[in-house]
Amino acid sequence: MRIPVWVTAIHAAILAMAAGLFVLDRALPPDMGRGTEMSVVVTDSGGRALRVFPVEDGRWRLAADIDRIDPAFIDALIAIEDQRFYEHAGVDPLAVMRAALTSARAGRIVSGASTLTMQTARLLEPRPRTLGSKIVESWRALQLERRLSKDEILELYLSLAPYGGNLEGIRAASWAYFGREPERLTAEQIALLVALPQSPEVRRPDLRPANARTARAAILDRLAASSLLTPARAGEAAGEDLPSRADFPAAAWHAADEARRRAPGVTDIVTSLDGGLQAELESLARAEAELAGHDVQIAILVVETRTRAVRAAVGSAGRDRQGGWIDLTDRARSPGSTLKPFIYALAFDDGFATSGTRMADIPRAFSAYQPENFDRSFRGDVTVAEALQHSLNVPAVLALDAVGARRFAASLDFAGAHGRITASGDDDAGLAIALGGVGLTVREVATLYAALGDGGSARPLSWLDDQSDIDAATPAQPLMTRETADEIVSILRRAPHPGGRMPAELSRGAPRIAFKTGTSWGFRDAWAAGVGDGYTIVVWVGRPDGTPRPGVTGREGALPILFDVFDRARRYTTDPQGGWGQPESGTDNTPPAPLRRFGDSLPPEIVFPPDGSEVWANDEGRPLVLAGRGTGRLNWYVDGQPAARNGAGDPVWSPPGRGFYTIAAVDSQGRTASSRVRIRTASDRPLP
Repeated sequence: MRIPVWVTAIHAAILAMAAGLFVLDRALPPDMGRGTEMSVVVTDSGGRALRVFPVEDGRWRLAADIDRIDPAFIDALIAIEDQRFYEHAGVDPLAVMRAALTSARAGRIVSGASTLTMQTARLLEPRPRTLGSKIVESWRALQLERRLSKDEILELYLSLAPYGGNLEGIRAASWAYFGREPERLTAEQIALLVALPQSPEVRRPDLRPANARTARAAILDRLAASSLLTPARAGEAAGEDLPSRADFPAAAWHAADEARRRAPGVTDIVTSLDGGLQAELESLARAEAELAGHDVQIAILVVETRTRAVRAAVGSAGRDRQGGWIDLTDRARSPGSTLKPFIYALAFDDGFATSGTRMADIPRAFSAYQPENFDRSFRGDVTVAEALQHSLNVPAVLALDAVGARRFAASLDFAGAHGRITASGDDDAGLAIALGGVGLTVREVATLYAALGDGGSARPLSWLDDQSDIDAATPAQPLMTRETADEIVSILRRAPHPGGRMPAELSRGAPRIAFKTGTSWGFRDAWAAGVGDGYTIVVWVGRPDGTPRPGVTGREGALPILFDVFDRARRYTTDPQGGWGQPESGTDNTPPAPLRRFGDSLPPEIVFPPDGSEVWANDEGRPLVLAGRGTGRLNWYVDGQPAARNGAGDPVWSPPGRGFYTIAAVDSQGRTASSRVRIRTASDRPLP
């Protein structure tokens, strides 16, 4: 049977048209740009919204997830806007015919025939409302149906639909008007959310409540007619009050920024933060900063020691205060004495000392560097534990000198604390690093103390709930041995507590906090860092521009806040024993003989006669008994001549006459102490 030529021509025309449409579809695909530019929503680990970031022009456009939208709303939307949504291919011929007939009968346009897919196409590529635009939207709708599933089209529509002002999408509208996600909605809320996109500016409940109420009532009537609501429920919902517009969440301002940086391209970011603890600490920081002064800022970081998850991060005490927009947990400042525990830790691991090793806290110079203690006094012979607990400077510098400043700086760097050296032009770490001569951030100090509380292993902090922001394959960096970490923690637990606070040992259930304070040169930075109750917490207090706060130390300005943060954090802990070392009971702190003294021990000390004194020679000619203390037996000299000894072996000296004499004591290691004294006799006494 021969096929007629006209049939062949029709087939060819159809094939040519199909090929043309295919080429046109590939050459001019729909512009999906607006559908990919969504606001970022940052939540805490429990899903509580912390902060929402707008898109261009300050618009709130939140990506919709059909699985997180009340199904009753979806049913209502389809019933009102596009009853055959799941049957048509983007354009509904029946709706087109119905719209044409009703408009012809009325002599005007009564209803449109736009499907939800066509409305989505118009939202992606806005155009003037003309017949030509309608044809383009129909074509785009067909293209969208080829590329997306029905649920994906619905999600795209519900992400872009206008809800008045700068609100786009059902989630943005639900947050603005109801203060929550649209997972559970009431009948009046559903009706308002269906009505708003039809005329978003005319029906805004915050600006035109009468129009919004009328439109909501009309939708409720249609839902009742569609049997999605009972007439009684529709009437009840129509009488409910309209909502007012609220601000979007803006908590954890700086932490949300950090989470967004760590999760590029993700629109719904779940952090490791605890929203309740975060809110408490933001209020605490503001209250403490207001008490400290109008230009004072506070930064707080709370880390779960075992997992390194950041549970709260306060970058400043308020953006309305000086420097408040800066995340001060990520700004390098001088850490003061907070690094001393890690200096001693390396000394312990190197076998130079233990907590019971004795050191000399005396005036001493290291080439051109001559440190002194904060109170400008010296304690003499002290143990390492005492030197650390009282934050003595000379012993710390002595320990760093033995460990090596460059090696210490390298150890910090490997652990994740990348010190910024500003004291010299060659970026070389010197002994001043022991007293804060290096720049570290609050985050880096927290990284070090978390390692201290976790057996000496350093790992990066994590800001996301699934810890996808850190490389799980990267091994922990050993900063010190577990035994050393436990010993340092034990020392810091026994440090003097701040005034007015009872030691944990005397308070049932109180956290046993191992803490250290720090004060930078010129009182620019006040620090307190500690581990306890499964948390590592660091507090920084100061002026953001680095100007001094005379007299404010870490112990006075930051330590009370640290204890307050621990008190609040322990109510939120999920790992109360995490990160602690071995118990202290039964520990013998007596070091072996080779470690009983570190470096140079104390030189001899002349007790009598003291330097600069005046001594009256007695009339009976009895010798003076010289007294002193030092290592081993002391040898005594007067003006370079050996002093005699009495029958008991004590050094004695009979002054030959009045005048000035130099007395010297030399210990078994050849170290010398001298005393310049003036001898006076009876001839110097005034006549009666």
